[in-house]
Amino acid sequence: MGCAFLSSSSPRKREQRAQGYEESAVLAAETSFTVNKVEALYELYKKLSFSIFKDGLIHKQEFRLALFRTSKGANLFVDRVFDLFDLKRNRVIEFGEFMRSLSIFHPKAPESKNTAFAFKLYDLRGTGYIKKEELREMVVALLDESVLCLSDNTVEEIINDVCNQQDIFSHCELFWCFPSNMLCSLLLYSFWTFRRSVKKTQMEEEGHHRGRE
Repeated sequence: MGCAFLSSSSPRKREQRAQGYEESAVLAAETSFTVNKVEALYELYKKLSFSIFKDGLIHKQEFRLALFRTSKGANLFVDRVFDLFDLKRNRVIEFGEFMRSLSIFHPKAPESKNTAFAFKLYDLRGTGYIKKEELREMVVALLDESVLCLSDNTVEEIINDVCNQQDIFSHCELFWCFPSNMLCSLLLYSFWTFRRSVKKTQMEEEGHHRGRE
């Protein structure tokens, strides 16, 4: 009887704790999110982590799908953000990593953490400095995935205007050229848009099945 009881209840526990799951209360204590928000974001995480590989972990293809609506192709921006979310450096993003990384952009999070993340994003060579060519690479990568269509001359003018403020960007405190709150908005908007898209598809499929019945 004892074994049967454990067998019937353990699948849910295994699902909750699988693939780097951490309790909501623990993550709420270590991040700027409330328990309710952690639980809501866990639902989003499940949508992302089961969108392609269905293993409860976010792979780079799933991350790209959430950000840019396609899982194909390579993009420097996706690679950089994914690598910064992948705290364990094991090529997947677990739930705890997902929450701790998103927490950096919470309105109540220290601005220094927000800026440090953005600085690392642009510091492509890991030198502690952001050079002009690194800034150009990231701006071009973002534009490649956006609806904006700017000429090469316009892009170069933007980059020059930023770099003229200082010959070379060093240390997190000096980094302001591409506001980090814009990065936060892009990430959260993309993730939640992905979730709404999945829900809409599911509702359409359910309506289609009911119509056939």
